[in-house]
Amino acid sequence: MTTKHLVAAMAGMLFSLSAPAAHAIGPAGMAIPSKLRPLNIVVQKPTLAPFAYVKYCVANAADCAEGHGPETVAVSAKQLRQLRQVNIQVNRSIEPLYDDPDTDEWQADVVAGDCEDYVLTKRRRLIELGWPANALRIAIAYTPNNNGHAVLVVSTTKGDLVLDNRNNAVLNWRDTDLRWVMIQSPKNPLYWNEI
Repeated sequence: MTTKHLVAAMAGMLFSLSAPAAHAIGPAGMAIPSKLRPLNIVVQKPTLAPFAYVKYCVANAADCAEGHGPETVAVSAKQLRQLRQVNIQVNRSIEPLYDDPDTDEWQADVVAGDCEDYVLTKRRRLIELGWPANALRIAIAYTPNNNGHAVLVVSTTKGDLVLDNRNNAVLNWRDTDLRWVMIQSPKNPLYWNEI
């Protein structure tokens, strides 16, 4: 698929999809106490994917193909340990190196990179370990310092769990310090929704 076709398909998606009714919880879902927020992220209207992700998909079509398997995984203690292990291993294996603002490039399996590169590597590793692609979604958010940030969200029966390169803990999305912006659709990673 060419860049032109990919961009056209994504633009068409924006106008053809209808999102379920939004559940207003507050700005970025962080306005009410943690125990009252849902365990899983509530998506809103469709939005365009980050352009650097679209470029990544042109070069790595297999990573951006429609997924398989369930959208939510019933996790055991063993699987939770596996999530923690992958999070820690990838966090330790990639040296932080930030892209210049004008040259944001998303890559997987790198020696040095920024948050998106950690996310793509973690997603690949988990798929190699047998995790269903549909349950592994990239999300974009803001840190408390107002920096744009990407994390991997794993949808489980225990809630949406976040793998973040800023720490080795695997947290429920509602227990992070992030202000959520957008997330991939579980059905097709080329489609994204606002949070």
